[in-house]
Amino acid sequence: MEGIGDLTQYQLFVLALPILGAAISVFFGGIGSAIGIGLPAQVANGVLAEDPDMFGNLLILVALPGTQGIYGFLGAFLILMKAGFIGGDLTASLGAMTMTQAWMIMIAGIPTGLAGWISGINQGKVCATGVSMAAKRPEAMMRAVIYGAMVETYAILGLLITILMLNAITIG
Repeated sequence: MEGIGDLTQYQLFVLALPILGAAISVFFGGIGSAIGIGLPAQVANGVLAEDPDMFGNLLILVALPGTQGIYGFLGAFLILMKAGFIGGDLTASLGAMTMTQAWMIMIAGIPTGLAGWISGINQGKVCATGVSMAAKRPEAMMRAVIYGAMVETYAILGLLITILMLNAITIG
């Protein structure tokens, strides 16, 4: 591929849009997970001060909101693959990708990013209350995991929509 200096402003913009879509996917999914993990982790630390043997059980509830960051990463990876940055010929992709296709690839990152951001935070809230419940009734902890997993469904749907949107885009 030519040097970056050899590309026109149009070509640079066509390259920048998929990168922005990947950034939206990974950034917002990561924010949702970081906040989502922090909420139950704070509560779990309080519980562990009283009963250190609860660590293994509480780890599931603390880790559960981390999946949104993984989905955001996967969405970003798929976007960069579609645009030819990973495992493809970027020069051929750049020559074949229209501005409309670049916008479509960028927009495909929004469902994963936004669903991951919002569901990650809300899943963290559900898991934090689940940690409190598990501290009082350890035998009921899996019920809290099920409630947390119900919130997870929407992050999965966001990733699914990103995958479907990317599959609908034909470059070339």
